Amino acid sequence: MKKVNEGSRYTYIVNSTGVALMEINNPPMNALSWSVLDEIRDTLLAAIHNEEVRVIVFTGAGKAFIAGADIGELNDFTTAREGAESLINGQELSNLMMHADKPIIAAINGFCLGGGMEMALACHIRLADETATLGLPEIKLGIIPGYGGTQRTPRLIGRARALELILSGNFVNGKQAEAYGMINRAVPKGTVVEEAMKLAEAISSKSRIAVGAAIRAVGEGSAMDLHTGMKLEREMFGICYASEDKKEGAAAFLEKRVPKFKDK
Repeated sequence: MKKVNEGSRYTYIVNSTGVALMEINNPPMNALSWSVLDEIRDTLLAAIHNEEVRVIVFTGAGKAFIAGADIGELNDFTTAREGAESLINGQELSNLMMHADKPIIAAINGFCLGGGMEMALACHIRLADETATLGLPEIKLGIIPGYGGTQRTPRLIGRARALELILSGNFVNGKQAEAYGMINRAVPKGTVVEEAMKLAEAISSKSRIAVGAAIRAVGEGSAMDLHTGMKLEREMFGICYASEDKKEGAAAFLEKRVPKFKDK
């Protein structure tokens, strides 16, 4: 295991398979203050640009994934314009996660609320402890989600169910979140990081070219009409088809062995 990005509170650890475990550590509940948002962004960018990193597992220290924004900072701004502009860093961070060309897996432990839920929604894949607490409770403070929650949630679980969560501010546990389609799956209590690492290692063994092409095809294609999305899929397939990794993958299949991809 190799610890990286020592200058930040949010170091990440890279194992021998290229999986980076990034842990948010802002006791007691990992609240997203302005400075924490900046540090998460810097650490995440370092992991994305690190050639040793193939997959990122994103989790929280202690009893929370991220319990939301730092409520004490909500009174820093008074006008509508200031309030709107205060969201820019959080939205840019969630967009960075969503559009990263390396898979980011959220390992949701404990409380995942407000801005924390929005960070999880921006990850490519989400696993949650079955006892985790998830929700978008901003309405209880007289505001609405602002880091993409009103946009990503209905795209994942449908308009009516998204509005139920957003307008009530009610919480759901991991099993309910799985049933709603908010997460990929709920896992037994205390195993979410372990399960996320297993999934990350399965992905890290694949061709980086194919993984990146799939992320782009799904991510960009979901915002296109079907005809345009199919064209993008053909382009991404062509990139993979011309790679050495495709030749190796096909040869390994025919020879009944495990492929040795070189990301070329």
